[in-house]
Amino acid sequence: MQLSLSAYLGLSAILFTIGVAGVLLRRNAIVVFMCIELMLNSVNLSLIAFSSYRGDITGQVLVFFVMAVAAAEAAVGLAIVIALFRNKQTVNIDEVNILKW
Repeated sequence: MQLSLSAYLGLSAILFTIGVAGVLLRRNAIVVFMCIELMLNSVNLSLIAFSSYRGDITGQVLVFFVMAVAAAEAAVGLAIVIALFRNKQTVNIDEVNILKW
């Protein structure tokens, strides 16, 4: 049984919507980074689905670049969260105001 392109795109849209809702509604920095990762993975799913549908390898190659950016974002984001936690003892985005004058 093979799924159609619309099934993969529907799943990708659902995952992306959950990620956007998490970024907009949550205040924990770690959860926000996880939601950003979820959005990047939904884009990867779309790229792979279109690549398979068209029989082209370009989308699969692009996924490796997206994964590299996601790994770098996770490393830098986690370092920032750890630095903020050491200074403020919280990872709640609302309580962190070190950039305010």
